[in-house]
Amino acid sequence: MHKRIIHFFWSNRLQFVRYFFVGVSGAVIDIGTLILFKDQFGWNPTLSVVLNQLLIIAYNFNLNKYWSFKNRELPHKQFVRYMILVGGNYLLAITIMYFFNEILGFDAVFVRIFSIGLSVAWNFPLFRKWVYKERHVYNSIDPKEGIGYNE
Repeated sequence: MHKRIIHFFWSNRLQFVRYFFVGVSGAVIDIGTLILFKDQFGWNPTLSVVLNQLLIIAYNFNLNKYWSFKNRELPHKQFVRYMILVGGNYLLAITIMYFFNEILGFDAVFVRIFSIGLSVAWNFPLFRKWVYKERHVYNSIDPKEGIGYNE
């Protein structure tokens, strides 16, 4: 099992490096907006996470789609799959922030870094195999053969 995981990441290392860069830059924006909203605007940390995630969703979807995974399919179905995955991450991030920051009193930035780390662990394989997986491959432009697609 470990060898399969290592092989998966090694054989997809360029995509992973791009995905990692998008993730790190997204995390910097995420933490930066959390601090801005919380410290400069005086907003509640949970509300800050609720709002900054909307920015991060758009940023990460577009960079991962077009740069990390170089996917050119129409984005509507991918965006639905992306939102299902991100929706789970979003609910987890809000729950973790509420529980660890507001109930247990941990630092909001530390809690956010922790929740980002959790979601990164499962996002790359799911992005690669489910969200941005090319579903259709163009087969032919020969009018006699028709236009075919493979699943």
